[in-house]
Amino acid sequence: MALASSTLENRTVRKVTRRIVPFIFLLYIVAYLDRANIGYAGLEMNKELGLTSEVFGIVAGIFFLGYFIFEVPSNILLQKYGARVWIARILVTWGIISVATGFAQNDTQLYFIRFFLGVAEAGFFPGIILYFTYWFRAKERAVTISMFSMAIPVSYIIGAPLSTWIMDNINWMDISGWRWMFILEGVPAFLLGIATYFLLTERPKDAKWLTKEEKQWLSDELDKEKDLVKTEKGHIEALKNPKVWYLSLIHFVFLTGSLGVGYWMPQIIKGFSDVLTNTQIGLIATIPYITAAILMTFWSKRSDRKGERILHSALPLLLAAVALLGAGYVSNPYAAMLFITIALTGLYSFKGPFWALPSMVLSHATMAVGVAVINSVGNLGGFIGPYVVGMLKDSTGSTRAGLYFLSIMLLSGFLMLLFSKREKQVTTTAKVNDRVI
Repeated sequence: MALASSTLENRTVRKVTRRIVPFIFLLYIVAYLDRANIGYAGLEMNKELGLTSEVFGIVAGIFFLGYFIFEVPSNILLQKYGARVWIARILVTWGIISVATGFAQNDTQLYFIRFFLGVAEAGFFPGIILYFTYWFRAKERAVTISMFSMAIPVSYIIGAPLSTWIMDNINWMDISGWRWMFILEGVPAFLLGIATYFLLTERPKDAKWLTKEEKQWLSDELDKEKDLVKTEKGHIEALKNPKVWYLSLIHFVFLTGSLGVGYWMPQIIKGFSDVLTNTQIGLIATIPYITAAILMTFWSKRSDRKGERILHSALPLLLAAVALLGAGYVSNPYAAMLFITIALTGLYSFKGPFWALPSMVLSHATMAVGVAVINSVGNLGGFIGPYVVGMLKDSTGSTRAGLYFLSIMLLSGFLMLLFSKREKQVTTTAKVNDRVI
């Protein structure tokens, strides 16, 4: 009987993983491509539109202000209308707005377009995290999130050479290559949005690709993990939970560092040599992300194997902070790229263990809003990082001061995680002592 149950479990989990994760993975690649390609556009767009470094930083980062404002409402609407309908809506609208970026004529238009791109995409990431709770048990969720998060470095590995190749080689109708990049890379999001409406299965009970026995087993297993608190109460409890805001602050400093590096890296690489083409810059930019994709998988598996999340989130931030200090200090371009590679490896290794933390400290009823709050507040770092790097670049003439700033932010995140581990140990000891007394 136990063997039959184990066979049913393994078969069902394998089926669900193969059906859901690859498609969601593809959606997230397109999501990151459409938000991050502004970094490559800056190689030509800044000169054509007369953008200063500070203005470019605002253009890159204002996306996250729209994202922040509409993140929680978007996730609540996802619960109301269902993942299939709402995620499809997100993809279609951001595809249209991404295409519109290719027609911007000045910085003001870019501000509006990038802000509304953030509004359109708001709720996508936490919505997917919530969607995973409909299909995966807590013990499988960390691995699933790690697999899903792999889409971020993969999007850069694909997007860097693709975006820069389009810029160098496509100038149809005398329209600049950077404009065609936005147009051509926005279309897949629109098409995938339509596909999502027809292909994404809402809940296990709706899955025609599962047998009746598999549906029942999965539904029963997921029901065991649900608490009985009403969703409406869960919304309030999530907003009142100090752990949500603490994790939000950690995520904020992480994204300040991660996106501060990501959006500026094409221009950092361009500063190494005057003879590099856009395509060559794109190819060089893939090196840190290939390394990060390989090592983040190893680190996430180690975290799962050890059953430890806090140190596995903290140590990558320390590594990234030290590496960014090194990247700012050295003048040799090869050494600088080595340090940037180490920094991005640390930053991406942080994601898997960190996003396993909310499901450990939040109830099922508070997960939806809790994850949305953590992600939305954290994404404000996506505005601060690029903006401060740009401002410091204008005032100092180089990105060195910006890299030092990002390093300090990441170091503070490392210390916050260490403090949370200490607090957890003290609380656990106190509970043990209470039981003894």
